[in-house]
Amino acid sequence: MNNELYKVFYWASKTGSLTQAAKALYLTQPSVSHAIKQLEDSFGITLFYRNSKGVELTQEGAILYSYIEQSQILISLAEEKMAALRNLDSGELRIGGSDSLFKHYLLPYLEDFHKKYPRIRLHLNHGTTPEVIAFLKEGKIDLGVVRMPIDDPQLEVRESIQLRDCFVAGERYAELKNMVLSLDKLLEHPVILFSRNSRARMAITELFQSYGYKLKPEIEVGSVDLLIEFARRGLGISYVTREFVSKELEEGSLFEIQLDVPLPPSHVGIMIMRNMPLSSAASKLIELVR
Repeated sequence: MNNELYKVFYWASKTGSLTQAAKALYLTQPSVSHAIKQLEDSFGITLFYRNSKGVELTQEGAILYSYIEQSQILISLAEEKMAALRNLDSGELRIGGSDSLFKHYLLPYLEDFHKKYPRIRLHLNHGTTPEVIAFLKEGKIDLGVVRMPIDDPQLEVRESIQLRDCFVAGERYAELKNMVLSLDKLLEHPVILFSRNSRARMAITELFQSYGYKLKPEIEVGSVDLLIEFARRGLGISYVTREFVSKELEEGSLFEIQLDVPLPPSHVGIMIMRNMPLSSAASKLIELVR
């Protein structure tokens, strides 16, 4: 049955007046009377007594009201909740990504987002690109921050930025500062790479293979911070994203190794499920990144 009839019944019962119910619902009194009659006719039951003050529930009407009151309260609460979510006064935002992308790329945007919308709870799910894709498809996150490219018809990348990867070394390899190395000369030194299943690792491995070289690292690590620290301490030459070591390059604790071949740029994008509506919180974060 039309929920509008129940709404009219609720307000007539609550106020004890068809006139007051009409005012609350921005209707005319005849419209309210007609709605009540429709409801009574549909049940074959009289729901109200008319008296000098307005209307009073019959015994049957009181039973109906006990149910309708609960539903109207729940609807009101739902409307308030939806308004709060729309205005970002409550809710949560679930994001997937790697530790390095959270720290070195997304953190300034998350800080800005938290200042603007402090009541939105942030949940960060850490993982590699394949894991983040799985999180998204399983509904565990609202969006993911990943390295490109992503070739999946179920997924869409909304925003992306270009990053530049490079090899860096510490003071132990100072003799290489003013040199331009070939790939074979680079491989004469210990190379430190990120774990095997990272997108950056796959990209640099494929580049070396395209020139006929096999890139075999002396050390493998699971975080960008370790790549940076190992290079600083002279354990080898690390392959990192230049934007993530800008501070170390500026202060001189690391320097960039110059190669005689160009290293292709990489891209980081915000990934969402294609044709799926975004929450207000997720949309606002993407706007901030944009």
